[in-house]
Amino acid sequence: MGQWSENSYFQYFTGENSFVPTVPCEASELVHFRKRIGESGVELILKESIRVNGKDSLDSNVNVDTTVQEKNITFPTDAKLHRKIIQKCKAIAQKEGIELRQSYSRTLKKLGQAQRFRNHPRNRSKAQKADRKVRTIAGRLVRELERKLTPNSRYQADLQLFSQVLMQQKDSKKKIYSIHEPEVVCISKGKEHKKYEFGNKASFAKTDSGVIVGALGFRDQYDGHTLKPTLEQVERLTGRMPQRVKVDRGYKCCKQLGDTEVLIPSTPCRSASYYQRRKLSERHKKRAGIEPIIGHLKADHRLSRNFYKGVLGDNINIMLAAAAFNFKRVMNRWKKKISHFFQTLFFFLHALLSPFHVFLFSRKNLNPTF
Repeated sequence: MGQWSENSYFQYFTGENSFVPTVPCEASELVHFRKRIGESGVELILKESIRVNGKDSLDSNVNVDTTVQEKNITFPTDAKLHRKIIQKCKAIAQKEGIELRQSYSRTLKKLGQAQRFRNHPRNRSKAQKADRKVRTIAGRLVRELERKLTPNSRYQADLQLFSQVLMQQKDSKKKIYSIHEPEVVCISKGKEHKKYEFGNKASFAKTDSGVIVGALGFRDQYDGHTLKPTLEQVERLTGRMPQRVKVDRGYKCCKQLGDTEVLIPSTPCRSASYYQRRKLSERHKKRAGIEPIIGHLKADHRLSRNFYKGVLGDNINIMLAAAAFNFKRVMNRWKKKISHFFQTLFFFLHALLSPFHVFLFSRKNLNPTF
């Protein structure tokens, strides 16, 4: 909305005749629109983006891969979560008119100074002691609100979440990494530059011609368990089940899913001929083409960081990114065709008029002026 109100080109291409310095609608209207149509409505948008790509979307060979869609949260640490709990508890007490025994404002300020320079060896023990103190203060405030609030209060779910965060340890299962997004999971894909990513897993299916025919969101499931739901979505969107699906070595599942053959890179058997080995190698080389497409989804279509709330927001953002990629692909093809048409027309007119120019030039040389 902010870019539209500042960019005259945006306004011209959306039908405005003069510059309008205000936003076209409230930003919350788009939120309500996404909630009204839900996942099924966004899936229809993705289905339409597949349809406009024509025959390229009807390829019987599909490449499938997964990536991580990061959530718009700060890097989670225990100190950050405990301070967030303290802020939430103070806000709840202020809304309900509860007088706390102590606000700990001065104490938290001093503890924050002790926590700041934790990387220095001399300050490490001091910072760890401050972390334990902040955790103790957060637990005191949570227990005080549990005593003073009614049992059927609307904040009971929040207090239970706070208690779970305070109780979790380093080796705990199903940890909470964000107070406002408790569904976020920690995923490690083995990247050297980014060991852990916090968000959810996204699975994409792409044809050999380059059309995304499947985009589905998961939590932290194993890659092999995401393949069957992804193929079911491909069948819903295209109306047909692919004959072959090519995956990487992370999909250690069955070699056949219904009528679909699952191709996983492996050492060919000794009895395979040279032609069979070369054919299998070419198929897996085409599978690697999905990696740059995932890169374009993250860099150009807002898959790198998800700003929508909840699990519903995760799934919607994944399908909208895939739909935007497909629509952009069609627009680029149209631009190439239009450019080729005008280029051909220019060369045709140039070839048609060039003899006339030669004739005029020769007449001018034959009739010199005195």
